Amino acid sequence: MSYSFFAFVSRMKYIERWALMRNSRPENLSEHCLDVAMIAHALVTIGNVRYGHSMNADKAAVIGLYHDASEIITGDMPTPVKYYNKDIKTAYKEVERVAEEHIIEMLPEDLKSEYRKVFFSDSTAELTEEERAEELYMRRLVKAADKISALIKCIEEETSGNMEFRTAKISTEKILSDMAQEMPEVKDFMNDFMPSYGKTLDELR
Repeated sequence: MSYSFFAFVSRMKYIERWALMRNSRPENLSEHCLDVAMIAHALVTIGNVRYGHSMNADKAAVIGLYHDASEIITGDMPTPVKYYNKDIKTAYKEVERVAEEHIIEMLPEDLKSEYRKVFFSDSTAELTEEERAEELYMRRLVKAADKISALIKCIEEETSGNMEFRTAKISTEKILSDMAQEMPEVKDFMNDFMPSYGKTLDELR
């Protein structure tokens, strides 16, 4: 029997992000998810090394790789629409959940439970209370990585002379500033690594 999961997920490269906004260089979903995976791994590693956590950085990276897989079905809904009001936000979350369940169904039966642990934060029944707390905190760091990736895109567009992302940059910086108050890993990443974004290749050497 043939299963469609990986062929389907590979179509992330055809989903363009930042709908309704003028881009100097289009960004597809595969590119974004790779960035989120690397940043999430870094945030979790910072948490483990500097703040005494015992999270799984490798799992955080894999969650980052798949975190927007539902958009293969839903497309990339513009943020102003997705968060227009509470009802739309709630409805969209349900649509995302249905889309993710559909994608999981493309796997062989014996693999589904393992991938559910990646896709869904509520797949923690077998964990201790401490492990569950670490798992949920790790997933919050993946969400922060998603926002950091968005900020990087805004910086790249601004550096290219495209002011279309100006307000998105301001709002994303505010969100990350709030996150950094509760997650020191975010603050550290912003201090240690963000200043290099927007530099030329020669300046990075």
